[in-house]
Amino acid sequence: MSSRLRAARTRGARALAITLAAAFMAGCAGGPILANPPVMRPAPGAPTAPPAVSADPRPLSFPADDAAHDRLTEWWYYTGHLRDATGRRFGFEFVVFRAERGDFPVSWASHLALTDEAGGRFIYGQRSEVGRQVDRAAAGEGTTDGSAVGFGSAVGFDLAISGNAAEPAGTTPRAPWTMAGSNGSDRLAAGLSSDDASGDGGTFGLDLALTSTGPPVLHDRIGWIDFGPAGSSYYYSRPRMSASGRLNLDGTEVAVEGDAWFDHQWGDFIAVGGGGWDWFAVNLEDGTNLTVSLVRDREGGHPLVYGTLAGRDGTVQHLTANDFSAGSSTARWTSPRTGATYPAGWRIRVPAHAIEVELVPTVAGQELDTRATTGVIYWEGSQRVQATIDGRAVVGEAYVELTGY
Repeated sequence: MSSRLRAARTRGARALAITLAAAFMAGCAGGPILANPPVMRPAPGAPTAPPAVSADPRPLSFPADDAAHDRLTEWWYYTGHLRDATGRRFGFEFVVFRAERGDFPVSWASHLALTDEAGGRFIYGQRSEVGRQVDRAAAGEGTTDGSAVGFGSAVGFDLAISGNAAEPAGTTPRAPWTMAGSNGSDRLAAGLSSDDASGDGGTFGLDLALTSTGPPVLHDRIGWIDFGPAGSSYYYSRPRMSASGRLNLDGTEVAVEGDAWFDHQWGDFIAVGGGGWDWFAVNLEDGTNLTVSLVRDREGGHPLVYGTLAGRDGTVQHLTANDFSAGSSTARWTSPRTGATYPAGWRIRVPAHAIEVELVPTVAGQELDTRATTGVIYWEGSQRVQATIDGRAVVGEAYVELTGY
């Protein structure tokens, strides 16, 4: 184990880190990485001394902090909503996780999902890979031909996960899932074949260009979330990114446009929220962007409750448990695959701003069983939004993530 890992406190943020870390840690003990069979590779050379790290917290700088960091855990996370020319609507999720554990090579996992709202379908897949080759920006291998955002140096992120290492010898290599961005100008390209897909079945692919409509939002004022004894992490969002490109669903390609929410979080954290996590990201039509997080302990209490409200006038307010409430409705959905039962509706109130938001899933079954890559089962899906601000009805879009159920 490296001195960084031995000295790190148990830290936490979004719930996927709970068992994501456990799966990665298995590799440090010689077991499988990301729950997949270990890959035979040459023994690494003598480790070099790690570079000096400035004391936390430090001011965030862009586009440098869009790139990967030498920390135990990190992720780049998109959720969004797309529509075609006929008005048909889709939700999507695309995330890449990065982990460093001792002297084991850096490890990666990725999840990709599509919600076909009109068709009532949910399709998802997952991949994992080991090695620094995934980070093309750091390696100076980013493309510059327009097929992806290319940087050539770590002034942004340029990630490509093929997951081919786990495939049998002689298998035709799969096209990589790529995620690249710098300063709020991003490109996503990924797809699932019938062999990759889980959930309700079908195939899909995304090729999207995204542009942030405003500066990054720094959570807890400076982009540094203090969890007390659980630790801390850097965390910022680009809560409203315009998206356009192509969606291929079941072999039919259509032009789409829409909006996405981007989260980037990193730090020397391992675990938090032994009882699970509820995360909400809401965009309202007047330009208001709201995210709230509820972390549960094993007894059902909420040791961590916080959020961020970005107003249409550009103001950003850190929210504590005294500033908002978030409760579930009596509706429930039980997964026929895993037996987990999830809330199927929520209400969020921010009294000081006269905001009330009601959320109902667009499709009931938006559960991902990612035990093969991150060791967790979770629900993450698009929502129908009914909201009021000062008593005036507004519409919007939202995504909700539920873990620990």
